[in-house]
This record gives sequence, C-alpha cells and structure tokens, in this order.
Amino acid sequence: MPKPAHLWRGVIEEYREWLPVDDHTPIITLCEGGTPLVRSAWLSGIVGGDVWLKVEGDNPTGSFKDRGMTVAISVATGQGAKAVVCASTGNTSASMTAYAARAGLTPIVLVPHGKIAAGKMAQAVMHGAEVIQVRGAFDQCLDLARGLAEKYPVALVNSVNPVRLQGQKTASFEIVDALGFAPDLHILPVGNAGNISAYWLGYHEYAEAGMAKKTPAMWGFQAAGAAPLVLGKPVDNPETVATAIRVGNPASWALAIAARDDSGGRIEAVTDAEILQAQRELASRDGVFVEPASAAGVAGLLQATHAGEVERGQTIVVTVTGHGLKDTETALSGIESVVDSVIDVDVEAAADAAGLR
Repeated sequence: MPKPAHLWRGVIEEYREWLPVDDHTPIITLCEGGTPLVRSAWLSGIVGGDVWLKVEGDNPTGSFKDRGMTVAISVATGQGAKAVVCASTGNTSASMTAYAARAGLTPIVLVPHGKIAAGKMAQAVMHGAEVIQVRGAFDQCLDLARGLAEKYPVALVNSVNPVRLQGQKTASFEIVDALGFAPDLHILPVGNAGNISAYWLGYHEYAEAGMAKKTPAMWGFQAAGAAPLVLGKPVDNPETVATAIRVGNPASWALAIAARDDSGGRIEAVTDAEILQAQRELASRDGVFVEPASAAGVAGLLQATHAGEVERGQTIVVTVTGHGLKDTETALSGIESVVDSVIDVDVEAAADAAGLR
C-alpha cells in the first residue's frame, strides 16, 4: 500500500477559514507555503536552546512574499481587476508578476533605479512585467504606486493592502502546527515591516482560538544603514547590501511597533558586515543559502547571544525570508576567488588540490 501523503494545496486552501476569501473568490495559487522548518544544530549550540529556521526561500518565487500575494491576487481578480501594480526592492515584484501571469492580469512594477538585484529583476521580466525604474528610493516608488492605484484602474498589492498580511500570517500557523506549540522567541528581518506584523497577527489569532497556549516575543532586525524603526524617524537615503530591507519609511511602521510592544519584543539593527558573515555561516554550517536581507535575523540572534541577552533553553524560530539565488553577486562579492585550483585531468593532481594527500 502506498504511504498516505498530504498534497499541499497552497495557503488559501490549507487555511481558508482564517483568510478573507469566500466560495466565489477565484483562487490563484502556485501551491505556496508549506515551507521547511529546519533545526539549526549550529545556532542551537551557540544559543543553548532549540533554534529552528523557517525557510521561506522555498516558496515558488523564492521568498515569503508568495503567501500574501496569492491572497492579494485572488481577491483582486475576484473584484474584477485587469492590472496590478507594486513598488518593490525585488521580491514583491517577482511574486506579483508570477501570480499576475497565472491570473491573466497585467503587472506593473516600480523599482528604485539601479537598486534591485539582477535575479529579482529577471523574474519580473520573465513573467511579463512592465518594469519602470524610478529615480528615487523604495519609498518614492510606493508613493507612485499609490498614486496610480488612486487615479487609474489598477489594484495596489503592496503590503499596505491588508489582505497581503492576512496571507503572510499563515507562516505562524505552520510553525505552531509543526512544533505543536508557539516558540518562546521569533526572530526575522524587518524592511517594510509587514512580515513582523503578519507573524504577530497569526500567533495572536491562533492563541485566541486555543490553537496555541502562548505567543512568542517578536524580535526584528533592520540593517544599520536602513533602520528607521530603530532610530525612531524615517531615513531619507537608506543604504545596505541587504537590498530587500533597504526601506527608509516602512509602510507597516505602526503595526510593527505594536507587534514589538505587545509581544514584549525588540527591533534593533545589525551591520552589513554582520549580515554577510551570518549569510556565509548559515550556508556553510547549515546548508541553507539565503539572500543577504534574510540573514539579518540570524545576525541579530548572534549579536544578542554574544551580548548575553538570549536566555538559554528557549525554543526560537528564525525566519529566513528569501533564497540566496536571488542575489548571487552580493554573496560572492567578499570571496577573493571562486575557483581554488585549475588542474589537468589527473587523479593525483586532483587529490593534491583537494588536500587529500
């Protein structure tokens, strides 16, 4: 007899009763969600607890954005939209254009000029987007996207659209379902601040419904060069190698602060050097390759642990938000040589080059 298996159906069908859809909503899905929860022996050893990685880069377009986008595009399609628009540092555009292609909608993408990783741009282009580069930062792109949605018949699907956060909250559900309980501490990168808000919403709803007995403290980490929530004021010209969190005035600012305060958490900053070191360590020690922004949470956990601020014995989940293949140029930028040796076709030469003798 074949072993019974659960064919994952995407976050809407898996958590329909928790989402703003009805029987008449056309479901636009790429079977997103159901991402791995991987225990990190490396981080667990350093922290003295049980550390798990929620690997969101395994979503269809390579980032957590797919969770919210399936709901946003489904709702927009049900409301009769013919075109959708977003401002993006890369991952939102990659996700929106894929789901728009599946729904038969026209995707319009506004990106900061020269500030988007090539892998993410390639995704948007291949999915048929109208890509418009803007001489300005992400925040100005979002202002333009809002203006277009107000004046023209296009649906805005950035995280200012509340249904996006509804979809993204499902990651919290998956974590509780997998562990059997909510973690003590949840850590993640913060850019436009929608994700930390969505996770907190999900944990809170599950606890209210009796699906979990507690909620975790939410810890968010921004890049030091793009840390408006840490500074308490917008950053006019945010700069960081972590392009996915290069945001100077987060759209979900108030929600993120509420998530921090209500959960007894924190939002702090890590340097680019700490981010890149965490990215390399995570790949070489745990086999999980993430884009720079995704490593901000890992960098933050290491920073706090070294400062003696992480209590031992806790269950901790760190969300790594996007796949490393999104931005290979930055990943390789600190490596002097990708190729260690060039040899002739000879076994002994190969053994010498590999240090086997």
